[in-house]
Amino acid sequence: MVYETIAFALFALITLGCSLGVVLVEDVWHSALLLGGALLSVAVHYVMMQAEFLAAMQILVYVGGVLILITFAVMLTKSTSTAESASTTEVRET
Repeated sequence: MVYETIAFALFALITLGCSLGVVLVEDVWHSALLLGGALLSVAVHYVMMQAEFLAAMQILVYVGGVLILITFAVMLTKSTSTAESASTTEVRET
């Protein structure tokens, strides 16, 4: 019983820390990674409540789906902005 309380408190702190990090971190990539940490720790809470199906759906839908879409969006927008800045630097040099 004591171990369950310690595990709950630990993952509650992880969830709160990652959630605060999502809001406070300025880098979008790190914010997406912290969102993944928060969503995974919520899945751990579901497992601790013996709701394994909800934990599996949390991981499949949110971590597997939404977080991957956010990751692709971050990667695509970063490559576009660096390509535009590279083309403007080439124009200025010539």
